[in-house]
Amino acid sequence: MPKGFSLQELAEYTDSDIRGDAQLRLYSVASIEKAVSGDLSYIRDAKYRHYLQTSEASALILPTDMAQTYQGNCLVNPNPYLAYAKAVTLLYPAVRPAVLIHPSVVIGDGVELGADVVIEAGCVIGDGCVIGDGSWLHANVTLYADTYIGKRCIIHSGAVLGADGFGFAPDQKTWFKIPQVGNVVVGDDVEIGANTTIDRAAMGSTVIGNGVKLDNLIQIGHNTQIGDYTAMAACTAVAGSVQIGRYCQIAGMCAIAGHLSITDHVVVTGTSMVSHSITKPGVYSSGTTIEENAVWRKNAVRFNQLDKLARRLQELEKQLTALQNKGST
Repeated sequence: MPKGFSLQELAEYTDSDIRGDAQLRLYSVASIEKAVSGDLSYIRDAKYRHYLQTSEASALILPTDMAQTYQGNCLVNPNPYLAYAKAVTLLYPAVRPAVLIHPSVVIGDGVELGADVVIEAGCVIGDGCVIGDGSWLHANVTLYADTYIGKRCIIHSGAVLGADGFGFAPDQKTWFKIPQVGNVVVGDDVEIGANTTIDRAAMGSTVIGNGVKLDNLIQIGHNTQIGDYTAMAACTAVAGSVQIGRYCQIAGMCAIAGHLSITDHVVVTGTSMVSHSITKPGVYSSGTTIEENAVWRKNAVRFNQLDKLARRLQELEKQLTALQNKGST
């Protein structure tokens, strides 16, 4: 069994207060529903409060209000989710491969690799690429020529950075391919998920800012700029030449049309279609929630009737106004 860490050590690492046995050792983490003796778990909002009475975890991470009534061992933190993330980092340290550059890696001409770079099996690094200190490319990552990766980045398997952007000029009945002569620039401390693709710019650079977190299966179009510390969930597609600000949160399966701008501190909820620029911080949504099919079909029919209904309502309002004016005379 691993040595684990005491509640005191975990408290110091997560900047939390302790209630209970400071010398208690924790060995693993588990969900609040499935935790057993030796596990650390957490609750971050009131809808899980009922588990305080039934959880078998040896210790919990709790917000201050819940900790006041809890009788067991706990770490008290105003941000339990962040404290949990730090605790997991301590209990499950990342193991970097012993071989920093796998023999199967293909490296082009003029590539610059920083100190402590890890490149796992099957990666292809194109000519002129730069990879900063401490960055880690998992298996089968492809960097096209002239891609720049900052320091301490993590790029997961199957990601492709620097492929051609989607640029074609109509030529009578066919399409003329526009050469994509820019590159991709990734800042420091960026994480890019498995099978995510980031297109090279038509001219200039497609830029991913410092601290950006991209989930799996995301498409970033050419010349898009993503501001520092923005996070984006899986299956979102961003068209070309989009400007996304800092500290934004883009949920899963969103679509962002080309040549738009999104200001800082914007949250876009899941499956939304962003079809115009967003100039004010806030939470934005589109689309509809799931319904029983019979209800959805009725609503879909009514949606197609909205224009007709609106025109009828306007006409009735005019008639009502005319009657009121007639009555007043």
